[in-house]
Amino acid sequence: MFGIDSTEFLLIAVVALVVIGPKDLPRVMRLVGGWVGRGKAMTRHLRAGFDTMMREAEIEEMQKQWAKQNADIMAVTNPAAVGHHAYDAAVGDQPYDHPGAVPKPAMIGPQPALHALAEPELPLAPTAQP
Repeated sequence: MFGIDSTEFLLIAVVALVVIGPKDLPRVMRLVGGWVGRGKAMTRHLRAGFDTMMREAEIEEMQKQWAKQNADIMAVTNPAAVGHHAYDAAVGDQPYDHPGAVPKPAMIGPQPALHALAEPELPLAPTAQP
């Protein structure tokens, strides 16, 4: 643990037994155990905080790298040179329903009849059958 050999640990235990005495030794060991537990908890908390700070720093560095790569790509790419998508050609210059709306694609082929799209009417009350 701290580089203490078993013989050194045995020597420390014997000295503690002689100096503290057998009557108070359990209380002192419990107190020392509490201090060790608090020390481990503080170390764990400190390490977790340090790991969080390192993770956040790495994320910031990655975001800066991605922003630089995006700026480089945007500088190289000429928007006028980019070809139109097939959807753009199919839509053409159709009017929008409202500002910000996406144009609707042109329908190709026969159009369905309006009465075929309507839902059938259902009776509101059950009818009695004779």
